[in-house]
Amino acid sequence: MIELHHLSESRSRRITWLLEELGQPYEVISYQRDAKTRLAPPELLAIHPLGKAPVLRDQGQVMIESGAIVDYLIRTYGNGLLAPAVGSPEYNRYVQFLHYAEGSAMLPLMLKLYVGRLGEAGAPLQARIGSEMANHLGFLNAELAGKEYFVGEALTGADIQLSFVAQVAVRSAGPDAFPNLSRFVAMVEARPAYQRAIAKHGA
Repeated sequence: MIELHHLSESRSRRITWLLEELGQPYEVISYQRDAKTRLAPPELLAIHPLGKAPVLRDQGQVMIESGAIVDYLIRTYGNGLLAPAVGSPEYNRYVQFLHYAEGSAMLPLMLKLYVGRLGEAGAPLQARIGSEMANHLGFLNAELAGKEYFVGEALTGADIQLSFVAQVAVRSAGPDAFPNLSRFVAMVEARPAYQRAIAKHGA
């Protein structure tokens, strides 16, 4: 059975949602961060030495990185669903957004989180971080103009991968700041597979 190794306060929800969309049986193994260091416990380090999550174990392989995990699961279990055909006009856009989510869009969000913990010491960076957040979130909002999904006419792994960024945008800026992202988040969170993932493993 597929094992998903989850660390508290990490971004594993996209993978449980994807597994529910694929109808694949899986087990979630959860770990708590060390109360002082906020790092992974030795048990997760034994699965992968970086101590990051999510970590997927399937068919004798251990995989890290959400984008790689999403790609692997869709190629292995998707049966043609959740990704455009390789070589189709939409495939390059799909790959672009699959990697953009963590490669570019998450950076200003993570900087805001960590710099915010510095208090006054982080104040000089806040304007630049805010500008980068507005740039990336505005880009994603514009990409959804007149569309339900980021790629094509049906849900893909790119939508699943971008869902966390969109949720953070709506929750931090309010529903009116990025209306297309707000509509996207409402659609995502209403999907039966997403609801099953929440019911089984929490928000």
